Amino acid sequence: MSTSTETTDLMIRKSVTVAAPLATAFEVFTAQIEAWWPMASHHIGQAECAAVVIEPHAGGRWFERGVDGSECDWGRVLLWDQPNRVTLVWQLSAQFQFDATLHTEVDVCFTALDPSTTRVDLEHRGLGAYGAHAQAMRDTFSSPEGWNGMLEHYAQVAARRPQPGA
Repeated sequence: MSTSTETTDLMIRKSVTVAAPLATAFEVFTAQIEAWWPMASHHIGQAECAAVVIEPHAGGRWFERGVDGSECDWGRVLLWDQPNRVTLVWQLSAQFQFDATLHTEVDVCFTALDPSTTRVDLEHRGLGAYGAHAQAMRDTFSSPEGWNGMLEHYAQVAARRPQPGA
């Protein structure tokens, strides 16, 4: 696994190489997000987080479900191009509360490097929507608790998934 980071003014670009085929890398990132997302610390609901859900179609919801059944929206699916790309609208404010008027995008592209290795490129853009909080949010998203650490953990989880024909 290797990672690289590029931070520009109002976006963040991250790349991670995953020891998994393209379809597995996409599946783990989207349908198995709760296997790698730090739900104990990265949730917005009052209840303990039981699941993180990305509905598998454009227009679908991106949300968390609490152990009590409550749901808290995080955003929505803008583009679903399985297994090559998913673009999510992130609508959490600088206080990490859902804000339907906020629009930043998490664009994730999956590229097969060979049959068992995938490069995953993540771009979180539109951070200027945070206004006076844009720099602080960029720093948060670039931190070890942000996309850096989460993508490293994602790559580890994806690499451990059973591969077809194995």
